[in-house]
Amino acid sequence: MDIHTQTEIYLREAGYQTWNWADSDTKATCFENQSVVGFIHEFDSAQKLITEWQSREKKVLERHALALRSASDKAWNVYSVFLTGDQSQELRRPIEKLEENFTLTRKIARQGVVTDEDVENALMMLAPIRARPILESEDLEDRVRARSKSIRREALNGFLGSASPSEIFELLRGKS
Repeated sequence: MDIHTQTEIYLREAGYQTWNWADSDTKATCFENQSVVGFIHEFDSAQKLITEWQSREKKVLERHALALRSASDKAWNVYSVFLTGDQSQELRRPIEKLEENFTLTRKIARQGVVTDEDVENALMMLAPIRARPILESEDLEDRVRARSKSIRREALNGFLGSASPSEIFELLRGKS
């Protein structure tokens, strides 16, 4: 699997703009939406991730410093994402610990990224919430009544009927 391509696809589907940046020894996939900006770094091995993440993060931030300074509130939501397909168990904990380091950027670090689902799991915190409530086909009035047990019955009947807002207010106060 091509981590680079899959991360771009996932982020675009999540509403981000993406573009690539590279210099002589560093490349990153950059991403941005209305409130978040970030950089994805792919590594050939878990060992390279551990030894190179700081220099790559620093280089990309130096290159994009002017744009980040002008990003106002968005500058507080800068992410560095470090991914590798390597599944080295001895480096699992040090890679996980990178996420506890909030110096310069927020961090996401994952190893064993080998499927589309792995990419989705790694980047999930950057995506909008996708859960949709499942509404049963019950009557709306019955649902409102079932959830409004603490409201005076007269006020609820007025709300569900044709009472005006001022009449409902008086019913809620208990004056009618």
